[in-house]
Amino acid sequence: MDRTEELIVKTIDDHKNEILEFARDIYTHAELGYKEFKTSEKFQNKMKELGLEIQKDLAITGAKAFINRDRKDSFSLALLGELDALRIPTHKYANPETNGAHCCGHHAQLTGIVGAAIALSIPEIADKLDGQVELFAVPAEEYGEVEFKNTLIEQGKIRYGGGKCELLRIGAFDDIDLSLAHHISEQGNSLGSGSSNGFVSKVIKIKGKAAHAAAAPDQGINALSAVSLGLQALGLNRETFRDEDAVRVHPILTKGGELVNVVPEQAVIETLVRGKTIEAFTDAAVKTDRSFKAGALAIGADYRIETMPGYLPEIPQEFPKELIEAFDELTKGNFELTPKTTHSNGSTDVGDVQHLLPVLTFHTGGMKGGLHQDNFDIVDEDTAYILTAKMFAIGAYRLLKDGAALGKSIKEGYTPKFKNKEEYISFMDSFNKIEEGSYK
Repeated sequence: MDRTEELIVKTIDDHKNEILEFARDIYTHAELGYKEFKTSEKFQNKMKELGLEIQKDLAITGAKAFINRDRKDSFSLALLGELDALRIPTHKYANPETNGAHCCGHHAQLTGIVGAAIALSIPEIADKLDGQVELFAVPAEEYGEVEFKNTLIEQGKIRYGGGKCELLRIGAFDDIDLSLAHHISEQGNSLGSGSSNGFVSKVIKIKGKAAHAAAAPDQGINALSAVSLGLQALGLNRETFRDEDAVRVHPILTKGGELVNVVPEQAVIETLVRGKTIEAFTDAAVKTDRSFKAGALAIGADYRIETMPGYLPEIPQEFPKELIEAFDELTKGNFELTPKTTHSNGSTDVGDVQHLLPVLTFHTGGMKGGLHQDNFDIVDEDTAYILTAKMFAIGAYRLLKDGAALGKSIKEGYTPKFKNKEEYISFMDSFNKIEEGSYK
């Protein structure tokens, strides 16, 4: 490492207790997507302490802080940290106010951003950056609470359920040339990313007719029975999903009736329909719709199927050798390179950003248990938080030093899937659809 990188490492080490205090606070006060007001405020307060200019209220709770804003015309690099958590009330650190828990490690990303900001904002280091750094706290990566997000859409506050999708739409990525992202991993430290599933989101409402469940069930139309048949039909369709398409359809029942002695008048299903390609999840979405229409037909109920755009598949992205060398030194060789052939059946809105500009993703370990599970826990804070901060900071330095030569070479060698934001928005909006019918 050169002297600037040594100073970055020393600065982060000197502020270790401050960084860990922030991490523990966020970890134990989780908030859900588009509701991360306190989390965002804590991030903003840290940026204000560093004397950085802030832009807030981006996609409701998102915020940016800027280093070297006067150099944005040279190159602009975003360091991405996510604000939201998952609704897992059985986790040991579940927030009793929100039922949220950071069982996906987004708090580690945000902590890494804060730690990197502490180092990169030092004038001696900032002067060596030949470009702008945007420290970006982004909302709502976890695609849940679909009906809540639909209310935000109806109120005109957002158009998309995913935070980065919405930020792309409102232009918050317009001034960014390249992004550096992070995720915690059960497999430990790694660089690069493979592909992942994309998806559409659905809210399926079946409307029947209420009646006394014991005295007059023959006068009712059981919406829950229609949904049950729909779930069975969907299950029987699964053998038509090709293995190579990595299709995943995983509904939850959010409403199944009002009272036990009343024939359920309405039942509501939320589901994501995922696949490795747009064609794969589009085909699976058609089969999902047919299944629940069949359930409504069999029972004689009404149906309303609302489909919304979700996330686009992630694009494999290798790391440049200059950042591989830095991670090698930071981890003392304790890392892996992610093959481009690696595929995740999960989804991330990082894929949407990649359709317009390059995103480099690295992973750090330090956790045990499983992602999205209540046994998730941090067991090595140095790896989960401090290493993350160092990699964000040194990655930014190497991408922006010497006239931002490395960052510019990555951008110049990247071919986006969409030529501009408007084309992306048009494509996303093509998935919006409401279909209604009645079999009463």
